[in-house]
Amino acid sequence: MEITGNNTPDADVTDGKVYIFDTTLRDGEQVPGCQLNTEEKIKIAKSLESLGVDIIEAGFPISSPGDFQSVQAITKAVTEPTICALSRAVEKDIECAAESLKFAKRGRIHTGIGTSDQHIFHKLKTTRENIIERAVKAVKFARNLIDDVEFYAEDAGRTDNEFLAKVVEAAIAAGATVVNIPDTTGFCLPDMYGEKIKFLKENVSNIDKAVISSHCHNDLGMATANSVNALRNGARQVECTINGIGERAGNTSLEEVVMTLKKHPELNLVTGIDTTQLYPLSRMVSETMGMPVQPNKAVVGSNAFAHSSGIHQDGVIKNRENYEIIAPEEVGVQNSDIVLTARSGRAALKFRLGAIGVNVDGEELNSLYKEFLLVADEIKVVQDEDLRQLYRKHQKVA
Repeated sequence: MEITGNNTPDADVTDGKVYIFDTTLRDGEQVPGCQLNTEEKIKIAKSLESLGVDIIEAGFPISSPGDFQSVQAITKAVTEPTICALSRAVEKDIECAAESLKFAKRGRIHTGIGTSDQHIFHKLKTTRENIIERAVKAVKFARNLIDDVEFYAEDAGRTDNEFLAKVVEAAIAAGATVVNIPDTTGFCLPDMYGEKIKFLKENVSNIDKAVISSHCHNDLGMATANSVNALRNGARQVECTINGIGERAGNTSLEEVVMTLKKHPELNLVTGIDTTQLYPLSRMVSETMGMPVQPNKAVVGSNAFAHSSGIHQDGVIKNRENYEIIAPEEVGVQNSDIVLTARSGRAALKFRLGAIGVNVDGEELNSLYKEFLLVADEIKVVQDEDLRQLYRKHQKVA
């Protein structure tokens, strides 16, 4: 299978192109209770294509007939992104992955094995030498079936850097086009993970022949920070999910990494993502998978552009950039939300009254504000209809 087109990563990372590898349909779907049928997967895959992701990891074909069928259906439904299928370092897995990709315009097999001592001795119960042999065998076998092969060193976050470098070098020599360095357990600190990527850049003799990929989990809440630090140290692919969904505490959040790079142009790192589609896609994935987005979730949470503190509200009303580094419309949100609570000030009350066609000022505003606070203490959040009733009552008393 010939792999062509702009979605195939170029091992030359002198430019700032960052490849976005979305694994919502594979790692994200491993969340208990979030399994999708083929129709739902195709719907999300098409939206990911519209968003501009470079690679879609569509599933783990050997895991079930349904997953195989979904991967194959996705290869027929989308044309621009590379479609990736996961496998273990097992020939039957790799053959199944290749078969699922036979209709793909751009296909990739993602195969690998655990490399940390924890995995080698306590999970796989083997030796370091055997791990390298199995890694090389798997990559070579995959390259006989497809031109684009990504190798993952599972639990690389806890793998000794010198041994990791040996495995990565052997995998690239065997034909890997991308080497994935997963922080599988979310163990690493940002500087630790960044140093790991830097070590590979400086100590793997053939590293220029492959793209380094970051795949971070969020067990300690540092997946996004780790991914960005990987990019700063030479990685050029980020594996992530919409809303940061995934095993346990989740994966790197696509929207967080993309907006971090956009808001820090000094990093000279760019993606092909249409950020105006982030919020709508976040909601669609949330509803389809039945997994609510926490209100305070960065970038796409319902409170990401909501302000209830009087000080913040006054600042945002005067100039949005006083408290918002992202304009709502940049990510597909209609506007900022001034939420009226007992913590709100006169500026917010005047602003929200003006939005419903009521203009007050001076002493009238002061008087109305006192009445507003009594209502806010009682009902917590004051909605537009509450404001209308408050104003009508105020007029009658006046």
